[in-house]
Amino acid sequence: MGFSGPILDTGLGVRYVFSHMQKLDLIATAFEALKHFVPFLFALCFHEYAHGWVARLRGDRTAEIMGRLTLNPMAHADVIGTLVLPLMSIVSGIPFFGWAKPVPVDERNLKNPRVDMFWIAFAGPLSNLLLALIGAVALGLLVRFFAPALMAGQAGVEQIRDILVIFISINVFLAVFNMIPLHPLDGAKVLARFLPERVNEQLEAWSGYTSLLLLMIFVSGGITLIAGPAQWVRNLFMIVAQGVALT
Repeated sequence: MGFSGPILDTGLGVRYVFSHMQKLDLIATAFEALKHFVPFLFALCFHEYAHGWVARLRGDRTAEIMGRLTLNPMAHADVIGTLVLPLMSIVSGIPFFGWAKPVPVDERNLKNPRVDMFWIAFAGPLSNLLLALIGAVALGLLVRFFAPALMAGQAGVEQIRDILVIFISINVFLAVFNMIPLHPLDGAKVLARFLPERVNEQLEAWSGYTSLLLLMIFVSGGITLIAGPAQWVRNLFMIVAQGVALT
């Protein structure tokens, strides 16, 4: 009887600590998910905005009229591609994959559809490379002006550094992935500028099959094939960050 009190108290304490640790793990997991998802969401929205912005410059206001010329995620979000798959990828650790709703473009409004579509398509990957460059400069400035805090392991500064590295990596991945020359990716529309019209028409007719092929590549883990090129491009931006940090 004399030991029942302490044993009961210890049991409650263990349960409390265990419950508290579970809550901390959930918070940490949620924060890690947000560190990846928020940069990914912004990169997707900026990518689609760039398509619509260049389309307007080239004479087509379809995206603007349909409310797609905005950075509002709700205008570009696709339930499966923007929410479900990316969050599943982050939580499960499977290769990162996702998409947004494509910005509508009416080629009839373009003065030179062949050339204009090249720039409209190319604007998406270029916009992600621009964001990666901005992220690299910001990372370099962070290292330059907050080096003592980073060396001291201050959590807040380290988190910002990690977010910037993730931001750069995601934008590089999106740029490289979208330049794969398969429909419906931007790379196919960029390549179309240099192919005969009949070839382009046939490739577009096969877009349903190539979309399925892309999905199969993702499911089979083949998406990791672009890891090498993406890593090489990412290293270039890290060199930029290092250069900014040392100047």
